[in-house]
Amino acid sequence: MDRAIPKKKWTRKKIVTIVVAAFIVFLISASVYYTSGGSKLNVDTQRISISEVKRGPFKEFIPVNGIVLPISTIYLDAVEGGRVEEIFVEDGTMMKKGDPILRLSNTDLELSLANQETAVFNLLTQMQISRNAASQNTIMKLNQGTDVDNLYKEAKRVYDLNSQLYKSNAISLQEFKQSENNYHYALEKKKLTEQILKQDSVSTKQEQGQAAESLIRTKEALRIMRKKVEDLVVRAPLDGQLTSLDAEIGQNKNKGERLGQIDVITGFKVRVEIDEHYITRVFPGLQGEFTLSGKDYKLTIQKVYSQVKNGKFQVDMKFENEVPKDVRRGQTLQIRLALSDETEALLVAKGAFYQQTGGNWIFKLNEDGSVAYRTEIQLGRQNPEYYEVLQGLNPGDKVVTSSYDLYTQTQELILKEKKE
Repeated sequence: MDRAIPKKKWTRKKIVTIVVAAFIVFLISASVYYTSGGSKLNVDTQRISISEVKRGPFKEFIPVNGIVLPISTIYLDAVEGGRVEEIFVEDGTMMKKGDPILRLSNTDLELSLANQETAVFNLLTQMQISRNAASQNTIMKLNQGTDVDNLYKEAKRVYDLNSQLYKSNAISLQEFKQSENNYHYALEKKKLTEQILKQDSVSTKQEQGQAAESLIRTKEALRIMRKKVEDLVVRAPLDGQLTSLDAEIGQNKNKGERLGQIDVITGFKVRVEIDEHYITRVFPGLQGEFTLSGKDYKLTIQKVYSQVKNGKFQVDMKFENEVPKDVRRGQTLQIRLALSDETEALLVAKGAFYQQTGGNWIFKLNEDGSVAYRTEIQLGRQNPEYYEVLQGLNPGDKVVTSSYDLYTQTQELILKEKKE
């Protein structure tokens, strides 16, 4: 007789299926939990930095370094090339305008000067010879003119006399005509002589004028050549301190080569390098300040150099009101350069949290400070101490400003103080 076998409710296969399904549900739940913003993490308050959001005066500025330089620098370049023959002073010497610094020699220039001086002497000699010849020629023509004038007067006297005698039939027609012809010949010769004398005077003046212009040009060339030779002695162009002197006895210097510089030390300026990121926001008139020996001093941008080199551009700043007594050339100053005027703003202290959040969110503490919640925010301007808060926080809020390296996927921080 057949016997009914009771069916098992919990088979091995069913149990395995249920366990697998439960595990999958657990994984899905855990994934949803951690990705939907529900993750929490216990944090020791002694390992984090907590700052209070406050309202206060805010000025956007950037820290920059500046080097103290003389207010003006004049570079000494070789106007003419040559060999260094003498050095009259040492580097660092205080100079007066016109003081000699060094002397170069250049035989080509000296030979050219001698040739130019000879050219001027020869031209003066030639001009003197030409003036003497012109004077003699004029005297000769004047003598000829005197003779012609005398012949004309005699011919006119005879003609006038014969005219009267002919009318009285005292002389023949032939004799009268001869005196008439002699008179007209003398008259034409007199006119021609006067014209020749006039042309000779004009020609003489033109020649003398051309010679004078040639002499002026030759003397100007001589003046320039003498100036070139004089420039072989390098002199201080103004009062100041000689620095960066680069010359040795016997050394050859090319035309235009840098020999040194004169620093005007009646005042100082500060040369500052700024990151090119700020080039559109920096302009003359912006102010900065620095602290030296416990005292604050102000600077103002006077000139902006637009050339960018190695990702930086330069500006010159001048001291306002007072120059520190102990400041020295080449000294480095740490300057706070203001990019905006001082305004009232909501502020949060700067911290390492910005590197992980980009200023888009922050952990804000609850009222009793036991929990910090992830909160969306918006930050604006910044300076080395604070960020400007535009949205998401209120005065009095406390936030975590230390690094978020371990909290980027965390939604809540459970803050606990570690007991000793």
